[in-house]
Amino acid sequence: MQGHGYGGTTALRYRYRVAGCVLLAVHLLVVGWLALRPLTAPWVTAAQVEPLATIRADLALAPWDAARAIGAMVLTFAPLGVLLPWARGRLAVSSLGSLTRTVFTSAMIALVLQVVQSGVVGQVLNADALLLNVTGVALAHLAVVPAVRARLRRGGEVRPRKALRRDEVTQGMTPTIPRVGIAP
Repeated sequence: MQGHGYGGTTALRYRYRVAGCVLLAVHLLVVGWLALRPLTAPWVTAAQVEPLATIRADLALAPWDAARAIGAMVLTFAPLGVLLPWARGRLAVSSLGSLTRTVFTSAMIALVLQVVQSGVVGQVLNADALLLNVTGVALAHLAVVPAVRARLRRGGEVRPRKALRRDEVTQGMTPTIPRVGIAP
């Protein structure tokens, strides 16, 4: 019987994928709710579209305040770096392709959220938030996904058969006839 990776059965693989999709949906709902709440403020700054301007302003603050402000923007979307590949549920994919798809998808989600957020009272468009959100996704993906995929692939491998003795010879592959299906 062929092993299918994590768990070996299709049903278990499906459950992992459904769990990833549910956690992804919950995370996106929480982030959306937090980002789209109206803020009460006596004044609101203009939209910040100059790259790295907000980061420079945050770094001018005290070290703890700067780390908290930048860390909040990095960590907001970081779980997407793990949840997007988990929801897709594939083990045998290119690491670079997976990183590219995950970063692009999260960038589009963050961009849509920034644009929608600019229409909410007290919220403004911020290009640096978009950059830091995507950076958090890329870092989380690089830190977790390749190692977990490698571990799951190793766990799903079939154990090697015992070695053949010298006097035993294999007969090669079984010939197959094209366009003939396998009997039920």
